[in-house]
Amino acid sequence: MFIYKFIFAISLVLGITTHTFLKAQGETKVIMLSGIVVDGSTNDPVPGVSIYIPKAGRGVGTSEQGIFTLGVIPGDSVIISSVGFKRRFYRVPKDKSQSYSVVVELNEAVVNLPIVEVFPYPTEEAFKEAIVALQLPDADKIRRMEENMNPESLAKIAMSMPMDARMNTKYFMMQDAINTGNQSFIPTLQIFNPFAWGNLIKSIKRGDFKKGRWKDKRK
Repeated sequence: MFIYKFIFAISLVLGITTHTFLKAQGETKVIMLSGIVVDGSTNDPVPGVSIYIPKAGRGVGTSEQGIFTLGVIPGDSVIISSVGFKRRFYRVPKDKSQSYSVVVELNEAVVNLPIVEVFPYPTEEAFKEAIVALQLPDADKIRRMEENMNPESLAKIAMSMPMDARMNTKYFMMQDAINTGNQSFIPTLQIFNPFAWGNLIKSIKRGDFKKGRWKDKRK
């Protein structure tokens, strides 16, 4: 007996609440509004869109496929909003007496943010202190730097440097290829050999052909 009384009380409360809610909406008939929300530029479904009725204080969100279903009353105002899109407003027609579906297109909301300048110092005072404490190179250091970076000086240094392992390996492989290719031919004249010319130039720079050293080598 107690269970029947409890069920009757619950049903009575729900009925009164529903009647009050429908009366506050101005209508007594609820219809189902369903639809899909898509991106207006790509026609792709937009998930997580808020479908909200301010007058009733309730709403739903779209699924991963952009689909929603919401109980409305004819004449209700519906707000469709999502982050990154412009808000849309939809009013349920008053002549609707049964459930129906809609397709809602959301347009992207373009927000122009102000320019942000990033400085390496937290405050203007710290920047001024760093500028005042800045140590500029003196004239002598600048002169030595210009002399060291002179193209002619760099060229002389490059010419006086010995060959590294990579250059020696390349030279050996080229000589071996030339010797292998010339095994079945008459030896070519060294006057046309660029490596022989290179060795000759290096010998002249070393002074191997000076008078005294030439006599020593001939002995």
